[in-house]
Amino acid sequence: MNDARPQIDGPLVDIEDLTTCFYSMDGVAKAVDGVSFGVNPKEVLGLVGESGCGKSVTALSILRLIREPGRIESGRILFKDRDLLKLPAKEMRALRGDRISMIFQEPMTSLNPVHRIGKQISEVTIKHRGYSKQEGLNQAIEILRRVKIPSPEKRVYDYPHQLSGGMRQRVMIAMALSCRPDLLIADEPTTALDVTIQAQIVELILKLQEDFQTAIMLITHDLGLISKIAHRIVVMYAGRVVEMGLAAEIFKETAHPYTYCLLQSVPVIGRRTREKRTRLREIVGTIPSLLELPRGCLFHLRCPNAQEICREESPPAYTLSDSHQAWCHFTDKLQNGN
Repeated sequence: MNDARPQIDGPLVDIEDLTTCFYSMDGVAKAVDGVSFGVNPKEVLGLVGESGCGKSVTALSILRLIREPGRIESGRILFKDRDLLKLPAKEMRALRGDRISMIFQEPMTSLNPVHRIGKQISEVTIKHRGYSKQEGLNQAIEILRRVKIPSPEKRVYDYPHQLSGGMRQRVMIAMALSCRPDLLIADEPTTALDVTIQAQIVELILKLQEDFQTAIMLITHDLGLISKIAHRIVVMYAGRVVEMGLAAEIFKETAHPYTYCLLQSVPVIGRRTREKRTRLREIVGTIPSLLELPRGCLFHLRCPNAQEICREESPPAYTLSDSHQAWCHFTDKLQNGN
């Protein structure tokens, strides 16, 4: 396969002021509210936050898979300097599964239960690469071998229900990578898998990313996973970005109280003994309703450091380095340990 790619100056994907809303009889929910960040070629970007923070909606917006009652309201999504939001539907369909692919959260609901997995994988290369059915099947066998599914010559004729959860996830990875995309969006790729299988899936994704030179946007709430594989991290809360930076900056120079609280809620061997605590710290309260967002900083209702200005004014971006930003009125105090 001839997969020569031009060199890209700057981000592979550049999201600028993206806003995606969902409409209901109760009002308008801004699931993604003015989000801006980029994904560089060949890097692993971690997108983290609690459930309901807008991570998956951001990913679906990139692929223009938002359905009614949702709508992308504004912003730009530049992919190799082409605005995906302005592309004709036919051109957008040509990009999905080819140059941009996605691994969805639950493989059992993402795979078609009435078609054999070989057919489902080969459909991608038949559509985007013009392969014949036999060529597509041969390619499916090869990519199943790459994702370490045993006896791929036999497994291509299996139905999804005949595979374990880990093997179904490997099939989803195979399908997503079959055209060697420039960007792979992985939405909670290890959800519902046991710890051993999770480790195997993560190792597999990283190996294939190295082989195929694919950029990865990894969506997860698992900070332990993110710490092992991400180059940069974007932290989201209630539909907005609250902190972004290199992985080392996020973990060692935490600049937003929400990020700090997330890190403190992760179990670390020996931490409770060292800090003389009997239980893990938790983030008090819940994410506010997107239909009734509070004034000021969206995190102030749960923030241990909140003051009057937090309740009244939305925080500006505070720049700590060329790569590190946080949206907090008191970032400097958190940085100084106060």
